[in-house]
Amino acid sequence: MAVAEPKPPARAEAARRLARGCWSAFWDYETPKVIVVKNRRLGVVYRAVQLLILLYFVWYVFIVQKSYQDSETGPESSVITKVKGITFSEHKVWDVEEYVKPPEGGSVFSIITRIEVTPSQTLGTCPESMRVSNATCDSDEDCVAGQLDMLGNGLRTGRCVPYYQGSAKTCEVSGWCPVEDGASVSQFLGKMAPNFTILIKNSIHYPKFQFSKGNIEHRKDGYLKRCTFDEVSDLYCPIFKLGFIVEQAGENFTELAHTGGVIGVIINWDCDLDLSASKCNPKYSFRRLDPKHVPASSGYNFRFAKYYKINGSTTRTLIKAYGIRIDVIVHGQAGKFSLIPTIINLATALTSIGVGSFLCDWILLTFMNKHKVYSRKKFDKVCTPRRSPGSWPVTLAFVLGQAPPPPHPCTADPQALAAAAPPPWLCPTSAPPEQMVDPPEQTAEPELSTSEPSRQDSTFTDPRGLAQL
Repeated sequence: MAVAEPKPPARAEAARRLARGCWSAFWDYETPKVIVVKNRRLGVVYRAVQLLILLYFVWYVFIVQKSYQDSETGPESSVITKVKGITFSEHKVWDVEEYVKPPEGGSVFSIITRIEVTPSQTLGTCPESMRVSNATCDSDEDCVAGQLDMLGNGLRTGRCVPYYQGSAKTCEVSGWCPVEDGASVSQFLGKMAPNFTILIKNSIHYPKFQFSKGNIEHRKDGYLKRCTFDEVSDLYCPIFKLGFIVEQAGENFTELAHTGGVIGVIINWDCDLDLSASKCNPKYSFRRLDPKHVPASSGYNFRFAKYYKINGSTTRTLIKAYGIRIDVIVHGQAGKFSLIPTIINLATALTSIGVGSFLCDWILLTFMNKHKVYSRKKFDKVCTPRRSPGSWPVTLAFVLGQAPPPPHPCTADPQALAAAAPPPWLCPTSAPPEQMVDPPEQTAEPELSTSEPSRQDSTFTDPRGLAQL
């Protein structure tokens, strides 16, 4: 007696069926089916979405953003600056060599407007500044010899000595004496500073397009010696008054000269190289760059010293300078027509128009009253007839129109095969598209018969089409 083979588990069989189904569905081909739905509201939504997408691409993408151009950002740039002017303080006259730091004429420079001078400093011992933490004392025991404070002015000697003014005492330090707070004198240089002139020479180059241009007009009649910048009449005369720059940045010159600050001069080169080179012009803007509303870090200052010898001993003058720092910043973008970005953006625009169809299909199949009927008409499944390996002559004859149509492939019942309507792929090419018409609300809807599938599959067997829906 033969031993019965064990049947595979039900779960394994179900998994195999699922795998076969997924593998078979992977090779299915899907093609759109054209269905005309006579619904005015749905049509308005469809055309409105298409219009909005079209306006977006035509106006914003192509006109505003100029997406038909190949672009390059960040031009190669060079900046040369030169300051001219003379001012005076309570004690002396100042020229350019003294109040401009550094003097090389780069894109970043400072114009000194106020100084605090500590003259005749020599190496020795003196009281520490009261601004240094733990510098005040009552006796020598409060001062530790050899202690070095990173925020102080020297090495502590261990003695407690009277301060420069008043009855207070501080620890003695060994360093440059007297310290800054003890003997500094303030001098204001900003009386004539608003009339200082600043020449900003800038040239840019876009290597991708081999385009170069500068911000100075090429004239030989001494034009630059008598002009100052004006956005309308003298755009290519980049000579700015310091007071004009501060005013355009929205600052008060007197206040800024006392506390110091950083002003940015921004030069923007946005060039459409499809036009002539004369249309590519610089645009200047000015704004304050440092945080003036933060008390802990407002203003701008720096220190430097001038050294000399008196009777063989090294002496220096320490200067704490407040000033207006100018940062020249250059940026821009150039664009020129290119076929590749034009094709890419046109393809994107044409593809995006299909969003209207997707939205209307979602409304049609989700929110419409007869969405189930629409769903049945929109999605059809067509099965391919199975033929024997030797039936290719019959297939060829059928393709050439010389053979009768085969029986319906999706029906297993022989009687149903004879009565079934021709499959969709046998319909004549001249058949009109199916149309769906929403009936008036006062007309009663006839019920759809599920026993007559030929009415849903062919317009030839139903002269009234789907108008009864």
